[in-house]
Amino acid sequence: MIQTLADALAKQGYDTLMPVQEAVSDPALNDADLLVSAQTGSGKTVGFGLAIAPTLLGENTHFGRAGAPLALIIAPTRELAMQVSRELGWLYGLAGAVVTTCVGGMDTRTERRALDRGAHIVVATPGRLCDHIKRGNIDLNELRAVVLDEADEMLDLGFREDLEFILGEAPEDRRTLMFSATVPAAIAKLAKSYQRDAQRISTVGEAKQHSDIEYRALQVHPRDIENAIINVLRFYEAKNAIVFCNTRAAVARLTTRFTNRGFSVVALSGELTQSERTNALQALRDGRARVCIATDVAARGIDLPNLELVIHADLPTNADTLKHRSGRTGRAGRKGVSALIVPPKMRTKANRLLGWAHLTAEWAAPPSAAEVNAADEERLLNDDAWTTPAPDDATDFVASLATKFTKQQLATAFVNLFRARASAPEELGEASDDKPRPAFGPSVWFSVSKGRNDGAEPRTLLPMLCRLGDLTKDDVGAIRVQDTHAFVEILAASATRFVTALGPDMKGEDGAVITQLDKAPEFPRGSKRDAGRGPKPGGRPDRGPKPDRKPHRKSYDPDAPSAPRKPRADDTSKPDKPRKARSDFKPRDEAPRKPKGERPPKSHKTERTPMKPGAKPKAKAVWKTDGPADAPHKPKGGKPQGAKPKFEGKPKFDGKPKGKGGKPTGKPGKPAAPGEKSYKRAADPSKRFTPPGKIGKQGGNATPKRRK
Repeated sequence: MIQTLADALAKQGYDTLMPVQEAVSDPALNDADLLVSAQTGSGKTVGFGLAIAPTLLGENTHFGRAGAPLALIIAPTRELAMQVSRELGWLYGLAGAVVTTCVGGMDTRTERRALDRGAHIVVATPGRLCDHIKRGNIDLNELRAVVLDEADEMLDLGFREDLEFILGEAPEDRRTLMFSATVPAAIAKLAKSYQRDAQRISTVGEAKQHSDIEYRALQVHPRDIENAIINVLRFYEAKNAIVFCNTRAAVARLTTRFTNRGFSVVALSGELTQSERTNALQALRDGRARVCIATDVAARGIDLPNLELVIHADLPTNADTLKHRSGRTGRAGRKGVSALIVPPKMRTKANRLLGWAHLTAEWAAPPSAAEVNAADEERLLNDDAWTTPAPDDATDFVASLATKFTKQQLATAFVNLFRARASAPEELGEASDDKPRPAFGPSVWFSVSKGRNDGAEPRTLLPMLCRLGDLTKDDVGAIRVQDTHAFVEILAASATRFVTALGPDMKGEDGAVITQLDKAPEFPRGSKRDAGRGPKPGGRPDRGPKPDRKPHRKSYDPDAPSAPRKPRADDTSKPDKPRKARSDFKPRDEAPRKPKGERPPKSHKTERTPMKPGAKPKAKAVWKTDGPADAPHKPKGGKPQGAKPKFEGKPKFDGKPKGKGGKPTGKPGKPAAPGEKSYKRAADPSKRFTPPGKIGKQGGNATPKRRK
C-alpha cells in the first residue's frame, strides 16, 4: 500500500481493513477492471479509493500539479457524491490530491472555475457531469480510472443513457470499476459492454448479511402510528435516528408533529434545495439534531457515524429498499436497530418484504408508556452525573441545597427535571382493529330526557356522561337515541359512582334530566339504522300470515313427467295456405311486355313557379360545335366533343368570388368578352382567409378576411 494512504488510514483509526477493502486492494488487481458487489456499510468508498490509488499515483506517493482529472467517481445522488468527496478528501489528503465535486443544485459557474483550475479526482452525479462534458468544461483525455458507485441505483433512477454517454466519451484505455449492492442483469450487461475482462468480487453472499442490525416488526393500531414512533424514539434515545416515509407530504407532517413534541428534527426530501439538504445532514453530524424525517432520497450511501435507529413509518416498496434503508445503521461493525411500524392490514406485506430480503424480524408490540419510563429510570441510574464531582464554582450552592431541602424533595426535583428534558410517552391502544369486544357484564339502564329532536347523538352523550358522572368510556355500554329521549347502559359496578357524581337533582348539561330505570327498556323493531327508533311512519301494513305455497323444484329432474300440452282449439286455428305448384309460374320470356314508346305519366311533377315582376331571365347556354361536321351531338348526360358554350346575354360579375357552381370566367374584375376564350381561375388569394401565423400565396401576410 502507498505510504501516504497508509498514514491517512492510521490517522482515522483503521487498525485492519474490511473484507471488501482487502479484496479490491490486492496488488494482482492493480490494472484490472472490477465488478464488486458488497453489502451496504461495508466500506466500499474507502475500498475503491484504495483500488484506484496505484493507477493514479503509480510509484509516487504524492500527486503533481492538478490539471485534467485523472479519476472520475460517479454517484447517483447529491448526498452520496458529497459524502464520497469527503471520504476521498481525507484518504488522499496527505498525498496532495485536489478533489472537486460536480452535483446538481450547485452553481455551474463555480464548478466550471474549479475544473479550470485543475483537479486530480472529480466526484459527480450523472446529469451534471453530462452537462459539463457537452459544454466542454471538463477534459477527459487524461482520465485513467472511472468508478460507478451504487451502479444499480443509477440504473433504477433512469441514468442509463447518461452513463453510456460518459463512458463513451472517456478514453478506451481507462480502468472501469463498478461497485453495487446487487448485480442485476442490467448491471452485468453494462459491465460487459464497457469493461475489459472484469474481475468479479462478491462479499454479499454471506448468510450473516446485516448481522449487526436488529430487526423489529411492531404491530400498531392505524390511529397510533405516530404515537408508536414517538415511543420508539423515546425508548431507545438514540444519538441519531432516521424515520423513513414514502411521500414528501408525510415528511412534512411528521416533521411538524415531532417539532411540536420537543424533538430536535430535520427534514430531508427531494423538494428541498441542495443547501438545505446539506445543512440537515451537517446538523445530524454535529449533534444539533437527533431525528431526521426523510424519503428514500436518504436510503443510499449516507453515512452518519452515530446513527443507531432506523424507523420505517411507511413500509418500503421492495426488499432492496428495505435493506438500503436499514443499512444506514449497523455500519462498519457498529450495532443498530431497524423498526418496522406495521398496522394490522400491512402484516402480510411486511412478511413478504422480510422474506424477499432474507431477513428475520422479531414481532412485538411497540414500547408502552410504562416501558419508556422504565428505560428512562435505567438511563438515569446509569448516568455519569452520580459520580461526577460538583464544579468548583457550584460547591456552595450544592451545600445550601442539601441543608435547605430534604432528600425526598431533592430526589423529586431531580426526577422532574430529568423528565422535563424529553417528550412524555404516549398511551397506545390494542394493535388489532378487528378484535371482538368482550362482554359488557351486568349493567344498569338510565334514561336521558334529550332525544334526536333535541340534537342528541351518541358522540355528544358519551363525553357528557363521562365528564359529569366520573366515568370512562369502558363504563358506558349501549346508547340508544329515540326521538324525544335516549337510553344509556352503565356498568353495574360504576352505577353507584355515576349517581353520586350527578347529585340528588340528577341533571346533566342543557337541562337534561337523567333517570335510573328498574329494568332494561324494550326497543320496538323497525328501522334498520337504530334498534330504538321504532317503526317508520306510513310503513308497510300487516298482511297476515303468508299462504302455503308448493315447493318448487330446486334442480332439473330428467325423469320427472312433463305436463301435457294444451290442445289448440279448432275454431281458432287458421287453415294452412296451399303452396302454388311450379306449373303455375310462367317463364319470364312469356310474360307480356309494355309496348315501346309508352311511358306512364309522372304524377310527382308540379307546375313551375312563375317569375317575379322585373326579374331577369337566367342566361341559357346554347351548345355549338366547332369540331368536324361528323362530330356527334350532345350525348345524354354529358357535353359533346369540341363543343363550347355560348351565352345568350351577359352574365353578371361584380369581381367577387362566387360559391360552388358559380365560378366566374375571365380576368379578375373583368368578365370574358363574347367570343373570347374563357379564363377559369380560383378566387383572388388576397380575398381568401389566411390562418394566423401563416403566409398567404400572394401579397405576403395579408390581413385575414373571411368569405362573405
